[in-house]
Formats: sequence, structure tokens, C-alpha cells
Amino acid sequence: MGTSVQVTPLCGVYNENPLSYLVSIDGFNFLIDCGWNDHFDSTLLHSLSSVASTIDAVLLSHPDILHLGALPYAVKQFGLSAPVYTTEPVFRLGLLTMYDHFLSRKQVSEFDLFTLDDIDTAFQNVTRLTYSQNHHLSGKGEGIVIAPHVAGHLLGGTVWKITKDGEDVIYAVDFNHRKERLLNGTVLESFVRPAVLITDAYNALNNQPSRRQRDQEFLDAILKTLRADGNVLLPVDTAGRVLELILILEQHWEQNHLTYPIFFLTYVASSTIEYVKSFLEWMSDSIAKSFEHTRDNAFLLKHVTLLINKNELEKVPEGPKIVLASMASLEVGFSHDLFVEWASDTKNLVLFSERGQFATLARMLQSDPPPKAVKVVVSNRVPLVGEELIAYEEEQNRIKKEEAAKASLTKEEELKASHGSDPIGGDPMAIDAKTTHASSNGTGLQSGGYRDILLDGFVPPLNCVAPMFPFYDNSSEWDDFGEVINPDDYVIKDEDMDQASTAVNGVQDGKLDEGAASLMLDTKPSKVVSNELTVQVKCSLVYMDFEGRSDGRSIKSILAHVAPLKLVLVHGSAEATEHLKQHCLKHVCPHVYAPQIGETIDVTSDLCAYKVQLSEKLMSNVLFKKLGDHEIAWVDAEVGKTESGILSLFPLSTAAPPHKSVFVGDLKLADFKQFLASKGVQVEFAGGALRCGEYVTLRKVGDSSQKGGATGPQQVVIEGPLSEEYFKIRDYLYSQFYLL
Repeated sequence: MGTSVQVTPLCGVYNENPLSYLVSIDGFNFLIDCGWNDHFDSTLLHSLSSVASTIDAVLLSHPDILHLGALPYAVKQFGLSAPVYTTEPVFRLGLLTMYDHFLSRKQVSEFDLFTLDDIDTAFQNVTRLTYSQNHHLSGKGEGIVIAPHVAGHLLGGTVWKITKDGEDVIYAVDFNHRKERLLNGTVLESFVRPAVLITDAYNALNNQPSRRQRDQEFLDAILKTLRADGNVLLPVDTAGRVLELILILEQHWEQNHLTYPIFFLTYVASSTIEYVKSFLEWMSDSIAKSFEHTRDNAFLLKHVTLLINKNELEKVPEGPKIVLASMASLEVGFSHDLFVEWASDTKNLVLFSERGQFATLARMLQSDPPPKAVKVVVSNRVPLVGEELIAYEEEQNRIKKEEAAKASLTKEEELKASHGSDPIGGDPMAIDAKTTHASSNGTGLQSGGYRDILLDGFVPPLNCVAPMFPFYDNSSEWDDFGEVINPDDYVIKDEDMDQASTAVNGVQDGKLDEGAASLMLDTKPSKVVSNELTVQVKCSLVYMDFEGRSDGRSIKSILAHVAPLKLVLVHGSAEATEHLKQHCLKHVCPHVYAPQIGETIDVTSDLCAYKVQLSEKLMSNVLFKKLGDHEIAWVDAEVGKTESGILSLFPLSTAAPPHKSVFVGDLKLADFKQFLASKGVQVEFAGGALRCGEYVTLRKVGDSSQKGGATGPQQVVIEGPLSEEYFKIRDYLYSQFYLL
């Protein structure tokens, strides 16, 4: 049998809920994505809680809440301790996304599912990989190789390739084949015939207009509102698709010399852009080339102002403006507050660039027709004053006293346990302390504190009757040059460097906005005041698809090209999932699965794989030829077993039979055309073939009837009369291959 592969959805099948899937490969359990929604609904995590302790590694694909939002909670509450793998942008931007969500929630509720420290703890155990980097697992995962590849949806977004014994398991959700301003398209089409492909049906029923048409409609809608003296609100994510929108606006404002102000408003806006400036190598080729030639960073924003506090926006002079504010769901955050303020004005526009999550205010407003009025809860955190403040301080003092008394009692019990029935022995100082403590009711805590200070560290050895100061003999070795030192004591480890750059309250790398940091450090007593309002929706509501996902037609085309042996469909409405499943059964492969939550499906390959050793006797007679980064050779051998019972290849006991010559390589006619031209041969394309000189023609013939395109062997056919020109071009053709 082939590599054993089982897939168990934990969340996000037959609906648009967050993504979380358990993939087991030969007993090694991967948790691929660990998402949550904007409601932080803990009922969605029941399946994850039951398997968290069995997970061996976590793979994160995108830096948004739907793909990694539950990671801090799972680490804190479920004991998830497996190593986490992702790309550098997903790590950095995912961290900021979680900060933004926490701060947004904390401002309007007593949010206690996780803290900022929990977020930092969850992201401390992350290994960052670059695109196409093969990472070999060790221990239980020995023999498994993981590699991230370009997904094209969000910055750093990943298509995961997991390889074991030559068989590939591909996890590709939320991919985008289109090249955009920010990102290149996905490389999913470069994988052909993987053993298992796990992908989503989220966009299976949707078709998109051209990028140029979409961008123009987007800008036209915004400018129409601004010229009518209205404001434009774009509810966006923290550090995902908002980056593409910022580039569109920045470039259009620069080209057309527009002066309408644009604001990017999140709790971590400045940090987001600072990080993104350093991720140019993860962006599109056009951005990288522009930086190479002009040294201009695409995110040195001239027309977009970064704000981290709504008070800064209120100081801006009156007039039409654009605000990109988190959160995209409108449930909390600055976008929620601005919607409440701007919705009642007919001149304003709320432009949604992505579908709202299920049961959110954004999803409600995107319905057709949209509601004319909505009920919203407006919450604010206000400092305690007057009697409330006095009561709060009294309660805190009471708690501190109880904790101090409890700590004192605990230490006394520990001392009794370690010293026996008479812990103080003959020590007069300890007797005085105890007497003082017992005789003073009003200052009992204070006396207890003195007693702790007096006795702390005085642990009597077994052969002593009284406490003694501890003494350690730190003898050092010396040589002719002085005291012998250990060089390892002076080496700064990488993790120590990371911790040294950690800012206040564990915020990593010191890259959080000062304003946001001040909110974290704000320990003034406060409370949340909430009011329910009915908001009249008179502003314009527009939805345009800037989600950055391939549409239904493109998904079907890509799947047909990849042609996996087995296909698993996840994440999408029931209608979209069934539609794509039926299409793939007819046009892609006969093995298509769409499991329910908690249902484990076995997608083990039907192929048989064996491991064999190459004996030294065989290898000593093999002649290798270099092919690119590899070396290849033709081997004639027979299978046998070593003394230890391991399969091995041995030299043939009889003479090897002759074999036909094999040409190894991939000829591209366009490249061969340039090669012939450099040799002085007159060459041109005609009817899909390459015409060389006057009489010789080259064409490629392949088996295109197989699913996925030309997956069969291809032949290069050379036609023409036998002549000096024919043999010369044939020799040039042979030189493009390796002959075995």
C-alpha cells in the first residue's frame, strides 16, 4: 500500500465557517489551519478540543482570523503545544491581526477568552519558512517533507505541499490564479497528479469580471461619492486584502493628482505598514522590479494617512474622505463606530470589498434588498469615577490582603513541613517573629511580612540545630592566562535576541504602535457602557468582489489541469460543495470526497511503494551524468534482500540486456528557435511547428487526451529530406537532451 492518509474536518465544511482540518499521514497528525470567526464562538471549537493533544504539527496558510484566529485559545485552553509552521508574513501579520481583534473586543466588552500574553505565547513556537523551502521533519515525522508555495490570496499566503515516500498531499484553499498589484498568482497549476488534493468550494458558483473592469468600477463608485461631498467607508481586514486596496487607491491618487484624504484606521495600522515595507520579496514581480530599478518602496504611502485612534480622525477638518477601517464584519472596531455615525446620511457610501461572515452586520447589509434600519449595540469603555471608583479600589485592596494572607499561610505550612513539628528549633529570632506576629492583630500582615523576610533562605541542614546562611564555594580553574572561561556563556542565542527585542507586555519585536501599546498598558479602572440603537440606513451600500480568490470557472480549469488522484472538498456552502463535487466526478477524477465535520475519510493512495537500498557493489559500476542540479544514470539491477532482511538492488548475475537510447530533458521550441538562430540557421514558427532552413520542420507531438493535459510522453518529430542541413539540425536537436 501507499502512504496512509486520513482527512478529518474539524470545522469549515458544507458552510462558510472558519477553516480547521486534521490530516494524518502515516500516523503523524497535522492540524492545517486553526481558524475562528469574528464572534469568537467557542462552540465551533468542540471538535478541535478533542484532538488538540494528539496534534504533532500545525500548518497555517493565511494571516487572517478565519485561518489562525483560534490558535491562542487552543494553546491556552486545549493544551495545543505542537510546533507551528508558516511563512514570515503570515507570522508577522497574523500576530498583528490577533492584536487588533483583541483590542477591538476589549474596548467594547470584558473579553476574557485570551489575552495579549496568550497571543504572544501562541506565536512564540512558530517556525518560519520561505516559499518552496523543503523542511524535513524529524522524530515521529521522519521522512515527511513540508513546503509552502504561493497561494496568491494574501501576503505570505500558502499552498502546502506535504511529501512522504514520493507521494504528494496538497492543501490549497483560498488560492488566486490572477496576478494582482500586490501578489503573483498561485503556483497550484505547477503540481500535476498529486496523490491527494484538499481544496475549497467557496467560490465555485461565482464568476468575476476582468480585473481592469472591477478596479474601474471600484474607483468610479468612490469618486462619485467624494465629488458629491460624501464620505466613503471601506470595512476591511487588519492586514490582508486591505493591502491591495491601499495600492489601488495610492496609485490612482498619484496618477491623477487627487487630494481627497485617505485614512487607514486600525489599532495596528502603523505596525502593519512598517512590516509590509520589509516583505517586498513576497510580493508581485512588478513591485520587486520597480524597487530594483527606482528603489521606491510601494508602501511608502504619500496619500494614505495611518491612524490608530478614532480621536485622530475626529480632528480632521470636515469634508469628503475615505476611511479603510477594521473590522470587515462591522461587528466591532472602528468600522462599526463609523457606520453608526455615517449610515444615516444619503451622501455617504459603505463599500464592502468581501462577503461578510455569516450572521454579522456586514452580511445583513449585503442582502438584497438591504435593510432600511438595523439595531446595533454601541459600547464604550469609560473610566470609573466617584463611588464606583472607591468601591473598586476597596475590592482590589481586599483581594490583595486575602492573597497576601494566603501566601503567608502557605509559606508557614511549607516551613512546618520542612522543619518538622518544631520548625523554629532553638532560634530566638524566629520565636520573636512568631510572638510579634501573634501579639499584633492590627498589623498582622505587616509582621507576617517581616517574619517571611527573616526566615526566607534559612533552611537548617539536617546536622544543624539553627538556621544558617547558605554558602557556595565557587572555585574556578586557572591557567597561565587567568581564569578559564566557557565560550558558550558569551554566545547570544537567536531566541534570546528575539526576547531582547520584545517590548512591554510581551509585544514582539517592539513593532506595535505606541498608541496601541498605551491601550494595553492602560490599567485605569474602567467599565463598559452599552446602548442599543436603531440606525436608519440611508447611505449607499455597494459590494464589489476584492476577495482575491479564483472564481468558479477558473477553479474547474485548474483542478482539471492538476488532475489529482483523489480530491477532498472543504469550506463552501452546501450548494457550492455539491456543485463542484459533481463537476469533478465527471471531469477531474473518479475519487471525490466531501466529508462532514468529524468524519474521517481514508484517501490512502492505491499505489504500492517500497524502499530499497542501492548496494555499494552496484553503485561502484554506475556512470552518472549531470542534469541541471541532479545526476542521472541508467541502472540494470535485480532485487534481493540483505542479511538484515532489507530490500536492496544488486548487480545482475548475467549480462545486462541492451536498451533503447533514452533522451532526457524538456525541449521548449521557443528556446530551441533562439539556439538555432545563434548558430546561423534561418528559423521561424509556422502553424505551430518550427521551420528550420528551407526544408526541415520540427514539431512536438504529445498525448493530450489524458486528464490534466499533456501528462503522457511527448515526442519531437523532425521532418525533411535527408541532407546535410537535416543532419546538422538533428545534431543540434540531440545536443538539447541528455542521452542515456
